Amino acid sequence: MAAWLDHIALYTDLYELTMAQGYFREGKADQRACFDYFYRTPPFSGGYVVFAGLATLLEILEDLHFDAASLEFLKEQGFDADFLARLSEFRFQAEIRSPPEGTLIFPYAPVLQVRGTLLEAQLVETLLLNLVNFQSLIATKASRMREVAGERLLVDFGLRRAHGFGGLHASRAAVVGGFDATSNVLAGMHYNIPLSGTLAHAWIQSFDREIDAFRTFAEHYGDASVLLVDTYDTLKSGVPNAITIAGELRARGHELKAIRLDSGDLAYLARRARKMLDDAGFPDVKIAASNNLDEHVIRSLLVDQQAPIDIFGVGTQLVTAYDDPALGGVYKLATLDEVPRIKLSDSLRKMTFPGDKQVFRIRDAEGQFYADAVALDHQTHVERIHHPHEPHKEVDISQLDQELLLQPVMQHGERIGTLHSAFEARAYCRQQLAQLPAEHRRFHNPHLYKVGLSTALRDQRDEAVARARKHLSDRPT
Repeated sequence: MAAWLDHIALYTDLYELTMAQGYFREGKADQRACFDYFYRTPPFSGGYVVFAGLATLLEILEDLHFDAASLEFLKEQGFDADFLARLSEFRFQAEIRSPPEGTLIFPYAPVLQVRGTLLEAQLVETLLLNLVNFQSLIATKASRMREVAGERLLVDFGLRRAHGFGGLHASRAAVVGGFDATSNVLAGMHYNIPLSGTLAHAWIQSFDREIDAFRTFAEHYGDASVLLVDTYDTLKSGVPNAITIAGELRARGHELKAIRLDSGDLAYLARRARKMLDDAGFPDVKIAASNNLDEHVIRSLLVDQQAPIDIFGVGTQLVTAYDDPALGGVYKLATLDEVPRIKLSDSLRKMTFPGDKQVFRIRDAEGQFYADAVALDHQTHVERIHHPHEPHKEVDISQLDQELLLQPVMQHGERIGTLHSAFEARAYCRQQLAQLPAEHRRFHNPHLYKVGLSTALRDQRDEAVARARKHLSDRPT
């Protein structure tokens, strides 16, 4: 793993380097640029995204460079010697502005800006999109599970089903979105996440009798013992044997921590197991459940079926974002040498917002999130916002509370202050969700959150469109 991390500057698409060499050849490499990161459609048919991946990105950018082996590889691909000499001296020196990790973000509003030379801003595009899109996607999925699980324990069990080493970042992002622990040992060490795990069917099958497998495990792990009860027959064998072991542990001054259900009708089995444990005098033994869980299954178990489950181990559906496996975040040039730049499209939805910008989070009189206002960078207050795609829609926000979202988190290639840990970002995310009205959090047909343009930005966009179209009409025939 360490070997390819040594060449992390090559973790990019070829066209980033091809364009960078072109900028260098044309004398454009040192022009000042601003790029915006944003997304257009929330995943999971939801109403928001949890911003995540910032700490990972900045950690890599601080030491981003092209080592000798990387430069030799690029030479073999046909890149120019003078361009490679420039890359040999490359260090990321740009400014990055963003909100804290755990912030709720909404369609079309810029959430991360890179301000630096055109060369360096272009070279980090793929890395930025890869890290922020993926972690934000997984954090959003995790937040939906936290929404329905309440205060019950959520554990990431997904490493074996994750997409390669993406499992490391998935475990971190799961915590940002609301999870409590992980089975991923490397994530536990690197991100200081509590570890949680039980045992597999193989342990039980390796013994001639289930009771012996349980007894031996409990002798080794005592109060930490969680027994998997569905290897043979959950209610006739697994739970009764677990109760026997719970009694033996208690006789030695210990308590069985939990049993785990991993197959069958989880709600039915949990209710029966709970009654058996309670009747035997073990009301504090927890019931854990796993097996293809997601937010919809968890809600059905807890809300529709009133299943007495205390712990949920979630794997595949979490770390692969199974039902919507990609966040379509994009990275677009907004300014070059102080000139606003725009991407035209036949659809207003695909046009970009030109120029250096700031985003204001607007709260209503109760302190709840009401709208985001995308404004020009020099604006300190926004009177009115205009729908970015339906020009006849506008809202007066002049009397509402307005908070600046985009703050410097990196300057001259160095992090500013202390970044949120995964658990600090989780706490911030929970605060944010508490301030988002329920109609935006619901799973089915969530209410669309308002994101609008300030009057000044709307006018600047319209002027940029007119200039671009004039250039098109001026083309020689």
